[in-house]
Amino acid sequence: MSQVGLQVAIDAGPLHGPRTGIGNAVAWTIEALRRHPTADHDGAVDVELLPYVTSARAKLHPDERRLPVPAALAHRLWARRSAPAMDRWLGRPDVVHGTNYVVPPAHAPRIVSVYDCWFLDHPDDAHPDVARAGAVLRRSVEDGAHVVTSSAATTDRVSDLFGTDRISTIHLGPPPHEPEQRRTAPALGDLDAPFVLALGTVERRKNLPTLIEAFVRVAAEHPTVQLRIAGRDGDDSPALAAALDRLRPDIRSRVVRHVTVDEPVKRWLLDHATVLAYPSLDEGFGFPILEAQQAGTPVAASSAGSIPEIAGSGALLSLPTDHEALAANLFWAIDSPTKRSELIERGHINVERFSWQQTATALTTLYLRLAREA
Repeated sequence: MSQVGLQVAIDAGPLHGPRTGIGNAVAWTIEALRRHPTADHDGAVDVELLPYVTSARAKLHPDERRLPVPAALAHRLWARRSAPAMDRWLGRPDVVHGTNYVVPPAHAPRIVSVYDCWFLDHPDDAHPDVARAGAVLRRSVEDGAHVVTSSAATTDRVSDLFGTDRISTIHLGPPPHEPEQRRTAPALGDLDAPFVLALGTVERRKNLPTLIEAFVRVAAEHPTVQLRIAGRDGDDSPALAAALDRLRPDIRSRVVRHVTVDEPVKRWLLDHATVLAYPSLDEGFGFPILEAQQAGTPVAASSAGSIPEIAGSGALLSLPTDHEALAANLFWAIDSPTKRSELIERGHINVERFSWQQTATALTTLYLRLAREA
């Protein structure tokens, strides 16, 4: 059988600095591309990845190359139509894959990953650096870059925003999980009390003030249940603080904030939560949903963005602004053993729909098609 060689320049920038959801997505994607060989009708496809970064401060790994323009300046330049092609500094690849909304100008076919469109739909909330990335994204799509999304919901939104049909939906895989591992309980306060878990950076789209309103109703029915909010501070931290300040002292004392969440703490919280609350206003994929389903934790989520698509039948859904419906779903997941068992079983089945091998195969097929078209 013959072998097809393919060189893909891929943005490894999200692997540097604090690990975010996008950072995890990129790390697991690169690992999958390296681990899972793909074959087409001409034989095996040998993908050689050429990782690159634009950050001037990042400490490079041995196989990475740094582009000659720092990220902030690069984004200003790349938003212009006359920006110079970067093929030479990328290693003259067959395909270039920008994994985080931005792809450099190049003569080679280009792919850009878009995870959600929240900052595009809410430009007034976007940090200037993020707004510049959006300008580069728009220019790249206008110049023919192919967009990859992680959900059909995001594909539809990208099509509406940019008027392009050069889009592919490729689901990500589930986060790594070790179901049989016994985890040591971290120092997290009262570990015997049942708790609702909210997981993720405190961003506006995570909709945590609505969750606080729902928890007030749940707390009135369950005198011991806690709410644990785990994730770094973000652009909605002031709104969250204001919502907490409005609570009665007896309820406020049952809301626990975990700002520093390393991997062992996150895993312990997911394994021991009574229910995961995920009331986001928008999501492009939603790793915490799959992580909770892997851990056997019921999920009560909103119906926004990609959540119904990713959660499948393994979650209770409600409109993102309906705190009463969210409270009812949380109460149901906490109080009904039958519903809990049903959600756990359906969650385990749902996770099986996703795999990194499928992600790697679909991406490699797309790389090969675009290279051949070029």
